[in-house]
Amino acid sequence: MGPSTAGDEQAVTIRMPRVWLWLIGVGTALVGFGAGFGISPLVRQLTDLSGSAPAPLRLAARLPTLWAVPVLTGLGAAVGAWMASVARRESPVVTVTPGHFTIRRDGAGLQVRRDRVDAVFTDGKDLVALDTAEIELVRIRATDLPTERLRDAFTRFDYPWSGTTDPHEAEFTPWVDGTPDLDDAEHALLRARKHALADKQPGAAEQAREHLRAGGIVVRDRRKTQQYRRCRPHPPAAEDDRPDRS
Repeated sequence: MGPSTAGDEQAVTIRMPRVWLWLIGVGTALVGFGAGFGISPLVRQLTDLSGSAPAPLRLAARLPTLWAVPVLTGLGAAVGAWMASVARRESPVVTVTPGHFTIRRDGAGLQVRRDRVDAVFTDGKDLVALDTAEIELVRIRATDLPTERLRDAFTRFDYPWSGTTDPHEAEFTPWVDGTPDLDDAEHALLRARKHALADKQPGAAEQAREHLRAGGIVVRDRRKTQQYRRCRPHPPAAEDDRPDRS
């Protein structure tokens, strides 16, 4: 499924390809189908090895194969439908127009004006946009969005697409608590963000990132390690220059 267009091709929307959602549902249904044939031998093997098996498996193993196959296939399909629904809700939807681009995910949105964007690119699993002060306007996980479709959408409206590597790649440094190149407040924010990520509190992690960004520190995650770079501190934004969050 390619980008959708609207308004005489004045907007391009990129979202998770629908085929990926179908693959999730089909895959879990096939797992259920296979389990229908293999559940009884599996329970027997677990019982021989450990003396017992989980109650749901024992219950499924009591079903005749004629019933176990359709029941477990249907259960697998239901689980797949739920997983696809969650994946679709949590995957970002990017809409690009000549004057701005918008990112929506899980009921929240962010709009960035075109005239504020100095570079836009993918960096690992993230979609990133920078302003003229080299500060990130947005960094969002975009694993589910095909890079070539993002590139085509942004270049179509003459955004400064910078490829699939951060232009400041060489400036990033792995964070080590206590190093002298960061002050106590910056270390405290990185420390708080590390704990928030470990505790699966994305809101608190993003809040710490925004405080760092305001002080001219860009942070990203690589292999469970925070990396940072320092750039020019961003001047206080006028009300109409701030990204529009909705």
